[in-house]
Amino acid sequence: MEFGLSQEQRQIRDTVAEFVDEEVVPRAGEIDETDEFPDDLIDEMSELGLMGMPFPEEYGGAGLDYHSYALALAEISRGSGGLGTIVAAHTSLAGNMLYEFGDDDQKETYLTPLNEGRDIGAFALSEPGAGSDVPAMDTTAEPVGREDGEPEEYVVNGGKLWISNGSVADTVVLFAKTDEDAGNKGISSFVVRPEEDDGFHVEGTEHKLGDKGCPTAELRFDDMHVPAERRLGAEGEGFVHALKTLNAGRITIAARGVGIAQAALDAAAEYANEREQFDQPIGEFQSIKHKLADMDTKLQAARMLMHKAADRKIRGEDYVKEAAQAKLYSSEISREVANEGIQIHGGYGYTKDFPAERFYRDAKLNEIYEGTSEILRNTIGDRVLDGR
Repeated sequence: MEFGLSQEQRQIRDTVAEFVDEEVVPRAGEIDETDEFPDDLIDEMSELGLMGMPFPEEYGGAGLDYHSYALALAEISRGSGGLGTIVAAHTSLAGNMLYEFGDDDQKETYLTPLNEGRDIGAFALSEPGAGSDVPAMDTTAEPVGREDGEPEEYVVNGGKLWISNGSVADTVVLFAKTDEDAGNKGISSFVVRPEEDDGFHVEGTEHKLGDKGCPTAELRFDDMHVPAERRLGAEGEGFVHALKTLNAGRITIAARGVGIAQAALDAAAEYANEREQFDQPIGEFQSIKHKLADMDTKLQAARMLMHKAADRKIRGEDYVKEAAQAKLYSSEISREVANEGIQIHGGYGYTKDFPAERFYRDAKLNEIYEGTSEILRNTIGDRVLDGR
């Protein structure tokens, strides 16, 4: 049982950490204030190979193992929660769909530019009436010109909500019903190209509590024609595609939680050493010291759960429960650690003069997207009852 990082993993973490400290941290407040997509940072990250980290080099990826990918995403999220979401949605969701379920031509055509950072990816699953209840989606993809069992194209109608990167994406992995009477077995997945596919509309982006810099879009599809060769896998496999992809994605949302919690802890410890009251740094008071101790302990436990899930994924073992636990715990402790960080900062923590309040706003999203905490507890509980 190994608990230490390899030399390569440490080097990757340290390289990304250096980039984050030099380029992301100084910009994080501006990104939060303007809520603008940071194109220039994406370009720099592409040059470092950070937009296709877990995918093979033959498709333009960096070929990193999932421990290294999670470490890097935690560092990115330490700098900016919004930037962490941009990379996670682009890589873990859109990219992973193409890598796991696309054929060789689809990977070469659509995954390679994602990995090289020339394109941005998005994952369009959620709808106003279909969040956790995926089969309740209303978006349809009607097959047209079907001959010998395969259609020539699909005509898509409907809409999606809460789509990270949705307004800036060059490639959108879309889920729609190809058989409205087949329940979850009637959902298929497709590659959509917003600039090429007439009928693709961005209705607008959300004004969110946090996660700034990552546009969360509402999308609409009006008689949008998608060629059949852009379907991923067979008809009816989309629901399984979504579940498998979200399962892996939960490891990276755990990483986002770890990164935000680390940022909140670092800021709180620095403030506790500098701020003096009653002729001593407030960190010397037992109440503050205990807060910092609890914050760090929660962070270390979350990091271990993240790596446990990543390890099982790398080994090819079932990791549904482990990914759910990592995401659940990291999500909740990131909010708890950020909350205590505000408390340690006192009145300053409630103002935008310090980043403590931003960490709290960014952390809250972890408990909602890619599986709410309530749904994850059901997932974990089912596995426990089944003896897994």
